Amino acid sequence: MRWVWLALAAWGAVHPMYWFVSYMAENPGGLSALIDAWYVNDSTTGLTWDLTIAAIALTVWILSESIPRKNWLGLLGIPATFCIGVSCGLPLYLFLRARTA
Repeated sequence: MRWVWLALAAWGAVHPMYWFVSYMAENPGGLSALIDAWYVNDSTTGLTWDLTIAAIALTVWILSESIPRKNWLGLLGIPATFCIGVSCGLPLYLFLRARTA
């Protein structure tokens, strides 16, 4: 299972980033235009909040497990979540967590 988590983390990093970079290349304004697009209608705003809440819940889980177990490498899931996305951060954390099991 460990390698499945790593493959999903890689996919979760590359696939969404492809769409983000494509959008920024086609639209002037770069990152700020991309963030504005996340709030263009109620549907995208709801999805943005859904992913934000999931990212916060994942962060709390990572902290609550990694600190008591002194699994410092597991903390890499937090920047992966907020810099790339939950689709990368969650499977990356599960990959790093599986090494201590």
